[in-house]
Amino acid sequence: MRSAPRAIVHLLTLAAWVAGCASTPSAAPEGGPASLEAQETTVASQGLAEVTLRYAGQLTSPGPAVLEKADYELVSDGQVVEKGSAPLGVTLAPGAATPFAFQAEAAYVRGTEDLRAMSQRGGTVLLALRGVLTVRSGDTVRTLPFAASRQVRVPRLPEVRIESLEGARYSEEKVDLLLRLGVRNPNPFPLRMDGLSWAVTVGGRKLGEGTQGKYDTVDAAATGVYPVELAVTTETWGQDVRALIAKGTLPYEVAGELTGPLVRVPYSLSGDVKLNVSR
Repeated sequence: MRSAPRAIVHLLTLAAWVAGCASTPSAAPEGGPASLEAQETTVASQGLAEVTLRYAGQLTSPGPAVLEKADYELVSDGQVVEKGSAPLGVTLAPGAATPFAFQAEAAYVRGTEDLRAMSQRGGTVLLALRGVLTVRSGDTVRTLPFAASRQVRVPRLPEVRIESLEGARYSEEKVDLLLRLGVRNPNPFPLRMDGLSWAVTVGGRKLGEGTQGKYDTVDAAATGVYPVELAVTTETWGQDVRALIAKGTLPYEVAGELTGPLVRVPYSLSGDVKLNVSR
C-alpha cells in the first residue's frame, strides 16, 4: 500500500497541533485588582490650628500582593492644606480583608483672622483625606483611589470673664480686693496660653497691672482661674481714698489681652464691687 500523500500528512499534523493547544488551559494573570472596603477618617488629635487625621480601611486582593504606600491630600473646607505620602508595606493575603491605616497632620487654620472668622461662624468644618493607594502584585503595579471625610466642630476662641470680685474694707483708708479672672476654653481640646495681661482701674485710677497664666494650659471644656490681689490705699490710689471708700461701693474696670498661638483676645470688663466690712 502506498503511503498517504505528503499534503494529507501535513494536514493531519496541523489538526493534531490545534487540538493539543485547545486542550491546554492558558496561564492566568497573577492576581486581579484589589478592592477597598470599610474606609473611614477619624480625628486623632485637634488643636486651635492643627489637626491630625487617621485614615483606616480594608483591602481585599484576589492574589498575593503588597500595599506599598498611600499618596494623600488633607482637605479642609474644600481646600487642600497638606499633601504627602505614607509608606505602608502591608502584605495582602489572597482573598482576605486586610486592615491598614495611616495618619496625616496639617494646619487647618490659616492664621489669626481665619481663626476669628471660624469662631464667629461656629458650626462644623469638613475634613477629608483623599488620594491613591499603590498595590504591587508580582511585576504588576496598580493604583486605587480612596476618600473619606469627617465633620468636626470649628475651633473657638477662648473667653475672658470675671469669676468673682470681692472687696474687704479693713479701715476707712484700706480695702483689699480679690479678683479672680477666668479663661473659658469652649473647645474639646486643651488650650495653650502665652499669657493673660490685666490692668485694674478703680474709681478712674489705675490700681495695678500684670500678667497671669504664662505658658499655662486650660483643659478641654474647662475654665482656668487666675487670682489677682490688690489693695486700695493712700499709697496705691491717692490721698482722697477715704472719700472713695466711704461710698461703700467701688467702680472698677479690668482690661487686657489673652494671647497664645493664633490667639489674640482683647477684653474689657467693668462694674461695681460692694465692700464688706472686716474687723
